[in-house]
This record gives sequence, structure tokens and C-alpha cells, in this order.
Amino acid sequence: MNAAARHDAAPRLQDYPYRLSDNVRFADLDPNQHVNNAVYATYFETGRVTLMKDRSLGLMPPGLAWIMVRLDMHFRAELRWPGTIEMGLGVARFGRTSVTFDQVVFSQDRCVASAQAVTVLIDEITRKPAPLTEDIIRNFAPWMRRGIDRA
Repeated sequence: MNAAARHDAAPRLQDYPYRLSDNVRFADLDPNQHVNNAVYATYFETGRVTLMKDRSLGLMPPGLAWIMVRLDMHFRAELRWPGTIEMGLGVARFGRTSVTFDQVVFSQDRCVASAQAVTVLIDEITRKPAPLTEDIIRNFAPWMRRGIDRA
């Protein structure tokens, strides 16, 4: 199932069904006194891993693991310390062995960064890609991103 992203508007937090909050840390800053670009990859990772490693959701069956194969980030505004962030995540599409996520970081009701992340399901022993099962796809259903065309 593939989905086209809506390009007519800035990201809206309400379109991302999985959310969690975090603090901006002083250690996240660079010499320009804003959050360093590399730190955003950690913010996005926190959102994905917190969702996918929750065994009760059935997104990571025994013997399988998810690996990151692509992360495209868009930096939209400076983020400074101190502060809090709201991270949002939604599934954008499924491949044969992959799940693509759309992700955002918001601060003070403003999107400061967005990303698209592609993860591939692999067999933990062979390290080869494993096909998504109907159960995995069904278990991701609550986390489908809103506001995109699934035609």
C-alpha cells in the first residue's frame, strides 16, 4: 500500500497518530546555540524505536528485527534550549519488506523538523530481508498517517 504525501500544507501534528514528548537538552546544542542537525536523527529514532520495540503492539515478531535503510530530514526552523518537543510519527506506506514513516518534531506548536524514514524487516539470524506479514501490517493500522492519499 503506497501513499502520496500531501504537499499543499506544512505538517500538522494531528496527522501523526503516534506521539511522545521529550525535553531539549543543553547537550543537544551546537556552537550556534541551537539544536545540532545530527541530534534530530536521535529525536526521530526515539519516536520510531519507542513505538516499534513495544512488544505488546506486535510490530516486531520474535526472530525478526527492523533496520534503518534511509532517513531524509528537512530542517524547518531553529530549535533552542530550554524547551520541550512533541514528536509525531505516522506510517506512510508499506513495501514488500519495508515500512516508511513520516515523522515530525514540533516545538511551541511549530514544526521545526520533518523526516521520512524507511525501515526494513530482517531475519535476525540470516540478516536477510523478511516479507511483511498480514499481522504486522494489521498491527500498524492504528499508526497510519492521516492526510495522505492512499490511492
